Amino acid sequence: MKNLAPFIVMIAILIAISVVIVVLTNYDLKKKILNKENIDDKMFIILNNLTGFSSEMLKWGIILLFGGIGLIVLEFLPYNENSPLPYGVMTVFVSLGFLTYYFLMKNQKK
Repeated sequence: MKNLAPFIVMIAILIAISVVIVVLTNYDLKKKILNKENIDDKMFIILNNLTGFSSEMLKWGIILLFGGIGLIVLEFLPYNENSPLPYGVMTVFVSLGFLTYYFLMKNQKK
């Protein structure tokens, strides 16, 4: 499990870099669209689609939160090195994160 930590850190760094790139490109695109003089209905649809990024951030925040909780739980569970228990615990916690996000979005749309 200790060899897994650098891998998780690298994945987190790559996700953070990709989030920053998406935020910067969305901002640049919105700025270019708003600087144009002719803004029609199609431009407003594009702008509304670009602002839907907050729910994406919420999704990954919830998933990473539950993944972190799963890692904390694994720290206190006794298991053998060859046991599949850590994979099962992490899968359960990450899926709980996805389900939490799904039910939050389902309730928000109502």
